[in-house]
Amino acid sequence: MEYVYAALILNESGEEINEENLTNVLDASGVDVEESRVKALVAALEDVDIDEAVEQAAAVPAGGAAAGGAAEGGAEEAAEEEEAAEEEEAAEEEEEDEDEEASGEGLGELFG
Repeated sequence: MEYVYAALILNESGEEINEENLTNVLDASGVDVEESRVKALVAALEDVDIDEAVEQAAAVPAGGAAAGGAAEGGAEEAAEEEEAAEEEEAAEEEEEDEDEEASGEGLGELFG
């Protein structure tokens, strides 16, 4: 989510949303920057009018967004992509933990 926030900061300050500026904002805020995520966000926001997307999102009531009536816009799509990437990372870490636990269980049963 911090990547989207960085893009919003750049937009609000009138700066161009490019890889260098986005990386600089994220670095300044202490985020461990992933270059692939920066590139993906910049590409996703390339043809998006962020001000218009924010206005559309603000116009949708919170209940409507939860019911599937969310406004369409690149900023929302970028946020969803980022959330999906974070969920994927968490799932991979969980699988690694499960693999480590499973390999140790067999030995414990073997030697009692």
